[in-house]
Amino acid sequence: MLTDLIQIKREGEKKHAENLSFRKWLKSHTFVERQFHKAAQEVHDAIDCRACAQCCKVTEVELTERDIAGLMKLLGASRKRFFADYVMQNDEAKPILKRTDEAGCVFLSGNECTVYDGRPADCERFPHLLRGAGSLESKMWKMPDRATFCPIVYNWLEKVKGLTKFTK
Repeated sequence: MLTDLIQIKREGEKKHAENLSFRKWLKSHTFVERQFHKAAQEVHDAIDCRACAQCCKVTEVELTERDIAGLMKLLGASRKRFFADYVMQNDEAKPILKRTDEAGCVFLSGNECTVYDGRPADCERFPHLLRGAGSLESKMWKMPDRATFCPIVYNWLEKVKGLTKFTK
C-alpha cells in the first residue's frame, strides 16, 4: 500500500487521466457496490488518517449551520467571534473553515485537529468512501483529484480498478 505523500502526489497526477477514464468507465458498468465498500474499509483500516492530515492542508471545508453551532459551543464563541476568527467564504460565497495555503485549516496543529471531537461533518466523513450520502459511484467525480493527495483514495482507486478488471 502506497502511503508516501510525495509518491501519492506524483502517482496520482500521473494517473489522473486514467482515473478520469476509470470514473467514466465505472459509471457505464454495473457492479455490486458491496465489494467497493469492502475495499474502502480494508484501505481505510490500513491507513491512519490522523498521521497524514493532507485533507486538512489542501481542501476547503464547507460549513453547515449544524457545524457552526457545534463548533461555537465547543469553542465557547459567539457567532460574531466565531465568524471573525474561524470562517471565510469560498468562491461561491459559502462559509468555509478559515485556511491558508501554507498551514491549511485554522484548526490544524501539526497533523492534529484541535477540534477533532467537534469537527464538521464534511471532515468526519472524509474521504467520503465509507460515510456520507450517495453511492460510491455518485461520489466518483471527486476521486481522481483526491487521489493526488489522499493515500486512502489513491489506494482504493487502485484496488477497485483491480476488482473491476479495468484496463487503461
